[in-house]
Amino acid sequence: MSASPQFQDRYDAGRFLASKLVNHAGDPLLVVLGLPRSGMPVAFEVARALKAPLDVFLVHKLGVPGYDELAMGAIGSSGVRVLNHEVIHRLGLSGGIVEAIVQQRQQELTQRETAYREGRPPVAVEGRNVILVDDGLATGACMRAAIRALRQKRPKTIIAAAPVGSSDTCRQLGAEADEVTCGMTPEPFYSIGAWYADFMQISDEEVKRLLNEQLETASHA
Repeated sequence: MSASPQFQDRYDAGRFLASKLVNHAGDPLLVVLGLPRSGMPVAFEVARALKAPLDVFLVHKLGVPGYDELAMGAIGSSGVRVLNHEVIHRLGLSGGIVEAIVQQRQQELTQRETAYREGRPPVAVEGRNVILVDDGLATGACMRAAIRALRQKRPKTIIAAAPVGSSDTCRQLGAEADEVTCGMTPEPFYSIGAWYADFMQISDEEVKRLLNEQLETASHA
């Protein structure tokens, strides 16, 4: 038995997800943040349907030198950092090593962030209700890191949202986010891509185009 695609592409999935988030429509404090690159088309449709500002929120896992799959923390947009001090202490990593890794990854992330926004400042999230969007939730590791990083920017609430996700992951994220919206939680889950007819990689240019298009639409509203 194999999965049958439920969504034509990420834009289709975004419209579906937006229908699950209609209770947030009309909220003047609402902001939609997409996790680039794959979460951005989904977030674009959600922001358009809910008439909310759209922005990117980048998150980058901080791998331990020589063991990149082992995370010692994560960094997020605008210099946000969340460190796992237990891992750092257990491995005996010096403050200098940790800081060097953070600075290197932060520079890479900042360059991507600047390129996406083309010089525009990030949308303010402090005191606002933020819908954090990805195209699916398998292990939820990226979303979990993003929620923890976003907390440092003091939003009022964080709503983690995806069109499809593992039921276990969606349930576990309830301990991190103020609200979790998973459009579908099929069993067995298989993988995120199994539920999309078109699961092509999203380019940096498409992310920039979506941000520009949403900004232009908002300016004419």
